[in-house]
Amino acid sequence: MTSATSPSSQPTLWRTCRVLANRKRLRTLALLIRQPNQTVSAVAERMSLSMPAASQYLRALEARGLLTCRRVGRRVEYRPSPGTGEGTAEEIVKALRLAFRRRARPIEAIFKLATGFTHPRRIEVFRALKNGGDSFAKLQAATNTPARALSRHLAKLEARGFVKDEGALYVATIHWHPFGRVLAHSARR
Repeated sequence: MTSATSPSSQPTLWRTCRVLANRKRLRTLALLIRQPNQTVSAVAERMSLSMPAASQYLRALEARGLLTCRRVGRRVEYRPSPGTGEGTAEEIVKALRLAFRRRARPIEAIFKLATGFTHPRRIEVFRALKNGGDSFAKLQAATNTPARALSRHLAKLEARGFVKDEGALYVATIHWHPFGRVLAHSARR
């Protein structure tokens, strides 16, 4: 049985993070969170974008489950997904709503956090740390990642606050930012 929130119907986390790792798309999403039910032309005008660029941003956000659209006569209106379910996209929308309402400089924070999981290998490395700390060698064996690539992935995860280097061990951290917590939770699945 496949439901709307089953893992097989959820967009992949790394692809969703790639969509969110774009400041203009994040600003577009922030606009729709603050002022839902906007048309492509309204978004283009408010964001000073061309119609094709606005349309592309909206389609990318919709494809990841972050926006929904509905036809009203001849117009198509976009709004954030309800964020009422348990799936990855719904949880991300909830965290984004919170971040856009309560955080200073939310675009930069969300952009930086999203870049932590824009590669499937980083998610794999993070998952390997799910049950506690591991040494570099154990992580390398568990993920079958070349040493240079693993070093880069760990450095990116550490810079984003998802992993901590405790000398001989790498450990996953509990992120301080609500969006970071949702990403970490989603990456562990």
